[in-house]
Amino acid sequence: MNKVSTDAKKIKELLTRGVEEVIIEKDLIKALKSGKRLRVKFGIDPTSPDIHLGHTVALKKLREFQNLGHKTILLIGDFTATIGDPSGKNEMRKKLSFKEVQKNMENYLTQASKVIDLKKAEIRYNSEWFNKWSILDFHELTSKITVQRALERDDFKKRLSSDQDVSLLEIIYPLLQGYDSVALKSDVEIGGTDQKFNLLMGRKIQKRYNMSEQNILTTWLIEGLDGVNKMSKSLNNYIGVTDKPNDMFGKIMSTPDSLIVKYFRVLTDLSDKDIDKIKKSIQIEKENPMKFKKQLAEKIVSIYYDKKEASEAQKEWENVFSKKENPNEIKEIKLDKKTRDLVWLIVKINNTSKSEARRLIEQGGVKINNEKADINKQLAGGEIVKIGKKIFVKIK
Repeated sequence: MNKVSTDAKKIKELLTRGVEEVIIEKDLIKALKSGKRLRVKFGIDPTSPDIHLGHTVALKKLREFQNLGHKTILLIGDFTATIGDPSGKNEMRKKLSFKEVQKNMENYLTQASKVIDLKKAEIRYNSEWFNKWSILDFHELTSKITVQRALERDDFKKRLSSDQDVSLLEIIYPLLQGYDSVALKSDVEIGGTDQKFNLLMGRKIQKRYNMSEQNILTTWLIEGLDGVNKMSKSLNNYIGVTDKPNDMFGKIMSTPDSLIVKYFRVLTDLSDKDIDKIKKSIQIEKENPMKFKKQLAEKIVSIYYDKKEASEAQKEWENVFSKKENPNEIKEIKLDKKTRDLVWLIVKINNTSKSEARRLIEQGGVKINNEKADINKQLAGGEIVKIGKKIFVKIK
């Protein structure tokens, strides 16, 4: 077993870079400097099949604990995923079946391994204990926390004030996540800022089970492709860690310039000194952000693939978006014998309405063989159709 590192510089970076808050900071600093091997937990519910770059902010922090020699725990919430975390939700989540959850998490470990060393991690599933529970176990857990305390979260207050339902399952969810910390005897738990209520609940539940309270490290949330909302599968504004290199590069290039510095800070290992130079170049010296966004995209793609694939993705993007060439690989669509009109194609590809498809064509957002499309165009086969900035299809 490797010795735990107490390197002051690494501890400082661990507790500051991409970190919103540490609870209780002085206690965690003392524990990290003591040389004691801490049990550090990060939990993720498989409510969708993809791990996206938003999840990797906390996963990278888990890796930093690994690099210092601490025992890291990746908890897959296969039981809690059936309920759904109410954090940040203004309505009840759709309840998932165990079958759906099992399917979602099929590739979770493969995806997580792109960020953390699974050989150094303890992989756990909270169905290990919750599937064995009786009604008496739930009775004991729910007796630990009052209804008033459980309803303190802002999400619930907003919904109740607007006469929206809050289910008992949603109220119980933080208690279950809190009990995970009891079952795993965690010393530290990592989570996004939106998880603060749940993480604090872990401290309360541990205390009521006569255990030492875990320290908490909350990480920044990152906005998705729209630059406004938190990166999320449900909002379809995410970049998945298994996205193909070309798609990943293109998605990063489509993000607002305002996210460049933040993405460098939490999604790459570029030094703070170099990131500060980039920030100065953009904000003070007014250099073209495009140069740095390409650098960002290349670095991120290199993390999940390799430098050669990242370089090829950059060339492909430049050919398509700078030189206005067609991409090397284009999806083929086979025409229906009866339906050959352009509106039908856009509805099929974009999953949109006919009126929205017509509007897109009229506004010049569709090109056929690099020429502005006519709304009455009938497709014959062999055409290359460009829809918006990123979608190319070849008609068979």
